[in-house]
Parts: sequence; C-alpha cells; structure tokens
Amino acid sequence: MKMPTTTIYEGEPTPSDIISLKTAIERKYKDLLDRTTKFLPQRWAFFGFLVFVYLLRVYISDGRWHVVTYAIGVYILTLSIAFLSPKWDPELEDGEFGTLPTTSHSAFNTNQYQDPDDVKPFVRRLPEFKYWLSCSKSIIYGLFATFFPILDLPVFWPLLLVYFFVITFITMKKQINHMIKYKYLPFTQGKKVYPSSRGN
Repeated sequence: MKMPTTTIYEGEPTPSDIISLKTAIERKYKDLLDRTTKFLPQRWAFFGFLVFVYLLRVYISDGRWHVVTYAIGVYILTLSIAFLSPKWDPELEDGEFGTLPTTSHSAFNTNQYQDPDDVKPFVRRLPEFKYWLSCSKSIIYGLFATFFPILDLPVFWPLLLVYFFVITFITMKKQINHMIKYKYLPFTQGKKVYPSSRGN
C-alpha cells in the first residue's frame, strides 16, 4: 500500500520560516529597546503613563484586582532594592566592616597613589535600563491579568495595603542602614570636570 505524501504548496510557511520570522521579530524588538536607552525622561514618562492606565482600569472595575496590584507593588519594591544596591556586596568583598572602594585605584591596589578626585562610579546590581524595562513589563502583565476574572481573588484589601507599607518600611530601613554602614550612595556622580583656565 502506497503511503500518502504531504505536499507543501508554494507560499505555505515551513518551520524554518517560522523560526526566521521569530528571530527577525526578536532582533527588531531588541533594536527598538537599544534605541530608547538615551531617552531616559521619555522612558519613565511612558512608565508613568502605564501606571495611570492600570490605575484607571482598576478604578473602572470598581476597585478590584487587589491581589494583582499587591503583586505588582511587591515586585517593583524588589526591583527598587536591586536598583539601589551595589553590584558587589561589601559584606562578601571586604568582611564584616568593609566598605565599597570609592576610587578606581582602591579597587585594585591600595599601595598606589590615589587621586582624591578620581571617584569610582557606583555600579548597580540592577542597571537603570533593566530596572525601567522590568517595571514597565510588570505593569503591562498586570494590566493583561485584569482581563481574567479568575485572578480577581476576594481579599480584605486594607490588610494587604497595611502589610505592603510595613514591608516597604522595613525593607527601605534595612537598605538605608546598609548604605550608612558601608558608606556608599546609589546616586554618586563621576569625576568632576573643571573648566579649563586656558585663555584667561
């Protein structure tokens, strides 16, 4: 008995075509993200717009989606702590009473002369762009979740609100104490550039 054969007509997508299309879309998406890196105020304005749309969606839904909103808040809090934390934990790098290296020389060799103006920039555990992207994605996913009634779980929302503020306070207090103990600021600037005195 002759086995039936499958005929692929011209124009019918093949698995390789689908993979190529997926790769092209991913490349376009990454290229688009790369183009937005320099537009910092615009990116965060877009994030603010997403938050407004999400809150408007919750308001129109008579204040529902408490669990989804709580999950978004906790996730953004976690991202914020990573954004404010140094990439290298000073507790592991320098022992119990260590500090972060504040100059490029002190990070490698403490015996060399250290220029007091040679300030080593603060390196974040979570870079600003990834912080913005993850925050924006969380709002988009949360907005998408509001279209599924099964995720609208019945809870006593004042308890969730109080609990969120408590963990936010405790977490931020711990982070601030960590900054004080290891003497670093997450918003330090690089080496100051003074205007040239030539021509005066």
